Amino acid sequence: MTTLNTPTEIPSLIPAALRVGIALLSGVFVYASYQPLGWWQIGIIGIGLFIIALSRWGSHNISARFGALIGFTHSATVYLLLLPWVGEYVGAMPYIALALFISCWSLILGTIGAKILPHRWGMWVFALLYVVVEWARSTVPFGGFAWVRLAWGQVSGPLARITSIGGPALVTFITVLLAATIVALLWRRRQAPTFIALSLIAGLLISAHIAPRANSIGTVTVAAIQGNVPRLGLDFNAQRRAVLANHVRETEKLDQPVDLVIWPENSSDVNPFTDPQASGLINEAVGAVDAPILVGTITSDEVGARNTMQVFDPTTGPGDYHHKKYLQPFGEYMPFRSFFRLFSEYVDLAGNFKPGTGTGTVTMHAAQRDIDVTVGIATCYEVAFDAAARDAVLNGATLLTTPTNNATFGFTDMTYQQLAMSQMRAIELDRAVVVAATSGVSALVSPDGTVTQHTEIFHAATLVEDLPLKNSITLAARFGSYIEWALVIIGLIACALCLRTSPQPARGRSPQRAQSGRKEARTSATRAQAYKK
Repeated sequence: MTTLNTPTEIPSLIPAALRVGIALLSGVFVYASYQPLGWWQIGIIGIGLFIIALSRWGSHNISARFGALIGFTHSATVYLLLLPWVGEYVGAMPYIALALFISCWSLILGTIGAKILPHRWGMWVFALLYVVVEWARSTVPFGGFAWVRLAWGQVSGPLARITSIGGPALVTFITVLLAATIVALLWRRRQAPTFIALSLIAGLLISAHIAPRANSIGTVTVAAIQGNVPRLGLDFNAQRRAVLANHVRETEKLDQPVDLVIWPENSSDVNPFTDPQASGLINEAVGAVDAPILVGTITSDEVGARNTMQVFDPTTGPGDYHHKKYLQPFGEYMPFRSFFRLFSEYVDLAGNFKPGTGTGTVTMHAAQRDIDVTVGIATCYEVAFDAAARDAVLNGATLLTTPTNNATFGFTDMTYQQLAMSQMRAIELDRAVVVAATSGVSALVSPDGTVTQHTEIFHAATLVEDLPLKNSITLAARFGSYIEWALVIIGLIACALCLRTSPQPARGRSPQRAQSGRKEARTSATRAQAYKK
């Protein structure tokens, strides 16, 4: 009978099916860290389970091919749970295709992760590898899909503060490193790497929490208008005049003076520069509040159709504008339209908008205070892209806004996931953020990421609050992109070095000790045979 001498030999007997089960569970846990659940602690545990599924159990490693399966299983579980809103009105196929496609990046994560985790410093390299894969997934193809970054799931926890130092990429790195450190402490018992990791994490947390926050340079009274839509579905644009009328009506209900008014994306889905009726309705609202309104509308120029946020001032009329720069593929434009038409009739519902350029800011004059306010804009999908809000702040934005149109996604988690990104941007850039949505959730977010007010979904509502104006420049605003590039480059080099060297023997046993053990076993067997004779 074979006996198990130490508990460390037990995992080697567990079948491969259990690894897949752990990968599935890890995906469920990571999904739970995102809004609206927001269980950030469970997300860290989920990454830890993912690492365990990829790690060596006892003296047995897993193959690169099986590691790829583990990586794909983990990510597919996360994204299939996270993204059903994509198919709310177009069916399951596009949503499942997107979830499985972006999960393919984790084939790389699982393949390489299985090879590097057995190394002494494998936990560090794996955290770097995670950032590399997340960067790639958030960049290519078609501008990538940054919506599913791990950092968004930490917005409710203490690690979110680190975003002011290095942006979401650094939060992702520290989240994975913390999970790996916990696994290493409880299982691998690697003292030096875990001590250094804990020191780094503690140092970053202390720095982020004690870093001085700039005082406001003033305040403005801002109103976020949620006019609501007459009905749900993809025919939202067919209701464009009714939606505009709703926002005018809600704006006219304001019973207190305000400095600035923010309308959502597509609140006037009729071009006011070519449609006199739309122009008249907007001017009516501007006159009623006697304050500038930032209106989400559709414009066109020699380049093509634009998704535009346009300032209308009660004194000077149309002013600054922001053409949306980061467009949503398969929604606001359709790559390879003729090809994808072969698979779905919904292809032709996608727009044909052209990306804009510019500073990402508009100037709105607060007449009551007689000041010009530079407002940074990240329209809807843009909030997932670091450069959108960072460029706005570096170009002088003292207040940020995320105007959005979520009406085409119904009663789904999408709007809460997007709000979490706005909260993270507030912490990252030390700015108040105004979230104005056509149908909800609209919200007002303080510079520390706290949601001070919010609306319900599919209710007309108005939020009014005095918000601070700030001109501070955080480390993330100035150096965040460089920090992400450094993590990616170091990660690539570290992975290459790990793949070129052999991992340490299981449980710290050296090859010499292993050989000595085998010799002792053979000697014992010889003595046993001689005794029987």
